[in-house]
Amino acid sequence: MTSNVSDARHHRAGWEARSVWATGWTAAAAVLMIFGGLMAVFEGIAAIAKDDIFVTTPNFTYEFSLTGWGWVHLILGILVALTGFALFSGAVWARAAAVVLAGLSMLANFAWLPYQPVWSIVLIVVDGFIIWALCSPRREAQA
Repeated sequence: MTSNVSDARHHRAGWEARSVWATGWTAAAAVLMIFGGLMAVFEGIAAIAKDDIFVTTPNFTYEFSLTGWGWVHLILGILVALTGFALFSGAVWARAAAVVLAGLSMLANFAWLPYQPVWSIVLIVVDGFIIWALCSPRREAQA
């Protein structure tokens, strides 16, 4: 009887982590996405409200108004945080969306390097960890 319950649980999840570590890394990625999303929201609000607190570099390839970058970070931060909460449900769509949003966050932070270099590098590394944790090897559940 327990094998039927176990099989039903694995079938519902769709994928089973190879180890407890992989499941733990997914939870860690969810927490980091929530934290990173909230920090991006605050960063976006700061860029929208006070353009003069950021140092600008002249002739930067990806030059964009700081208010525009603020809106990018604000919207992306909200989406990242919401997807981080959705990761706790264990849904496959949440994991796929999280990988896409973490990649977009990496690109946004790369373009944000001249304005906040240390913070951007930290978030690029965090986003890389999130992608790794969510793409860690998994095997199909036995049906």
